[in-house]
Amino acid sequence: MFDPRIEKHLISDQGEYVVDEVRKHWAATVSAVLELFGGVVVLLLTFFVPAQAWWVPALLGAALCVHAIWRVFEQHTDRFVITNMRVFRVHGILSQRIATMPLARILDISVYKPLIGRIFGYGHFVFESAAQEQGLREIKYVGDPDERGLTIQRVIQQAGLRGAAGRGDQFAGAPFAPPGPPQREPAASVTVVPVSDDRNPTAPVPDVRRGSTSSGWDWLADAQRREDERLAQLRGEQAPSSKPFDPDRTNTAPIELPR
Repeated sequence: MFDPRIEKHLISDQGEYVVDEVRKHWAATVSAVLELFGGVVVLLLTFFVPAQAWWVPALLGAALCVHAIWRVFEQHTDRFVITNMRVFRVHGILSQRIATMPLARILDISVYKPLIGRIFGYGHFVFESAAQEQGLREIKYVGDPDERGLTIQRVIQQAGLRGAAGRGDQFAGAPFAPPGPPQREPAASVTVVPVSDDRNPTAPVPDVRRGSTSSGWDWLADAQRREDERLAQLRGEQAPSSKPFDPDRTNTAPIELPR
């Protein structure tokens, strides 16, 4: 009942283990011890009061002692646990409460050390995260708070490195070939053509002879001449003599053929 049994809350099949289990500093039980001492004093008053009223200090002293003992055990069962995956808090005697938070959700950790805490070596943790309403907003009376804060930071850093390493494990079995020297691409071959001193253009120039009467309408003149010869044969006439073709004098009138 008075042992929180942290081991049963671990995810053992996923490799979770306890990095640090933080118990309450003894300063958290000072007020409970003082209350217990006061209850004992009230109980002793039963020997100094009239016999008819002995039950009053007895009842009051017993109530104070029971309440003080309850507070001591309540502080004893309040544990803050740091694992390689998360942080969680287990507290409660008869009814137990568990508040957990993954390491990835921890945004910031503030350590508050009052003057008495600096003297006796304790402080309070304040977590800035999305789990502020789950019992992990403030963890009070943490012994050696500086070292515990560094422990949480180390675990968060290691968890991040493990995540990156886990993403690279899928290539662990593949053979690794070191990069070879850079290969040079073959140089493009360039053919050097000697440049002559000739001022003539390099493109071929058509041979144009002087006195030539050829023009771009020669093909049309040949077609017209063949058409005239064919019509003359059909009419039984003599083939007309070949004359220089004049495209402006081309006859486009309809031709009447003998039936």
